[in-house]
Amino acid sequence: MLSNIVQWLIEWNIVFAGFLGSLLAGLATGLGALPVLVLRKVPQKIIDSLLGFSAGVMLAASFFSLIIPALEIGGLYSVVPGFILGVLVIIIADDLIPHEHFIKGLEGEHLAKRLKRIWLFILAITLHNFPEGFAVGVSFGTESVSEAISITVAIGLQNAPEGLAVAFALMSTLKYSRSYAFIIALLTGLVEPIAGLLGVVLTALSNIILPYALAFAAGAMIYVVSDEIIPESHRLGHERYASIGLIIGFIIMMILDTWFK
Repeated sequence: MLSNIVQWLIEWNIVFAGFLGSLLAGLATGLGALPVLVLRKVPQKIIDSLLGFSAGVMLAASFFSLIIPALEIGGLYSVVPGFILGVLVIIIADDLIPHEHFIKGLEGEHLAKRLKRIWLFILAITLHNFPEGFAVGVSFGTESVSEAISITVAIGLQNAPEGLAVAFALMSTLKYSRSYAFIIALLTGLVEPIAGLLGVVLTALSNIILPYALAFAAGAMIYVVSDEIIPESHRLGHERYASIGLIIGFIIMMILDTWFK
């Protein structure tokens, strides 16, 4: 049923399909933030475990749904430069765009003083979400129903715990109300359909771009996992919980990727 719907959407309008898929994945951030409306607090070890889960899902999706298809389509000479470019773009953006992490703190201090603190947090989350939305768009650009479903589900799965972590961090760090924290968490996911639109348009323009774009998305996501998500989940002394979460996320995504194919 789901595969038939996705197949119809791709055949009808691939650009709209990629936009819709990345929008649904982005909205999972708001879905994950829903508990903030009824709970006062979630133990930090649970949040760190969920962040580890997100990291595991992203790693598995990068390998099985992005790098392997890119290798099959374009070979090593397309994957390596695309992967490196994805890493470099995130590194440059990380240096140029002022932002603040809930635990890691302030980055890009030379510009940060001009912005309110909430915007620094939003920019940090946007840096995470952009490559994820791009990956969804690119997966639709492959015109493969299984790849599109697999990546969309993967990004949605990892967005939910991220939304939960963001919402509770906004309450504890910036002392926002429950409803305001939820709205901000929901809105941070809406950068993903923009990135998804870019990804699907680029790959729809030329098949030559496709393996580079897949590898680009993988490089960007793996860098975010290594540089941001894993350190954030380990920073408060819950390394074992976060690592177990990562393993569970990786296994679940590996199973889902095999199942969808």
